[in-house]
Amino acid sequence: MQEFLNRVIHGDCSEIMAYMPSNCVDLTITSPPYDDLRNYNGYSFPFEEIAKQLFRITKDGGVVVWVVGDSHDKKGSETLTSFKQAIHFKNIGFNVHDTMIYQKNSYPFPPSNRYYQQFEYMFVLSKGKPKTSNLLRQATKWQKSTGEVSTTRQKNGTTKEMKYEKGKKDRVRDNVWPLNTGYMRTTKDKFAYEHPAMFPEQLAQDHILTWSNEGDVVFDPMCGAGTTLKMAYLNNRNFFGIDTSIEYVELSQKRLQGTGYYK
Repeated sequence: MQEFLNRVIHGDCSEIMAYMPSNCVDLTITSPPYDDLRNYNGYSFPFEEIAKQLFRITKDGGVVVWVVGDSHDKKGSETLTSFKQAIHFKNIGFNVHDTMIYQKNSYPFPPSNRYYQQFEYMFVLSKGKPKTSNLLRQATKWQKSTGEVSTTRQKNGTTKEMKYEKGKKDRVRDNVWPLNTGYMRTTKDKFAYEHPAMFPEQLAQDHILTWSNEGDVVFDPMCGAGTTLKMAYLNNRNFFGIDTSIEYVELSQKRLQGTGYYK
């Protein structure tokens, strides 16, 4: 695995992953070119082969974060590509550990008969039980007073009283993540917008902090503009990226150079 670490490689990820050793990656964060929503320099990807290789190279307890959405078919119906892929991952051995939402604050105008499309799915897939879960926290909006009584619904339909000793100042974050998107919000790297569909740096960083530890291997098989790789390096993880487009490989390298990685 050493020869792959901290590099960006040009090529077909399904072919290159086949040369990687089994059980070598702690965390994968990626977004595939789903439903032909963007032109990724003409690239179409063999999903089932990629899924197979991802399962093989992921360590026991490792995690894959698969960021994906749906477009609409010619009849105007959602394709459900996202759920079809999640089910396939489950069928080949992954656990669907969590279905999270990436909520955008910048998005295109919708068709006249549909609400604004504001989110994508983030399927958190684990190979067995996740070995790392450094769950991020958020401040509570209000706190229960000492001795305050509330109720919780039981399986049999009855309610049970719960007394609180003291309110907590923070709690585990929700699994819907509102994130800043759009020009100069997704990233401050102006040149990175040469890529048609980046996810925010904050998205990559928060998953990296949650599902990996310093020194772990973070992978993106379709690394595009190199967001996952950049945030892995800045958070003291090893990284490895692949892209079929030489332009995007060079773009990823340029972003890493901006961090001081490439001298």
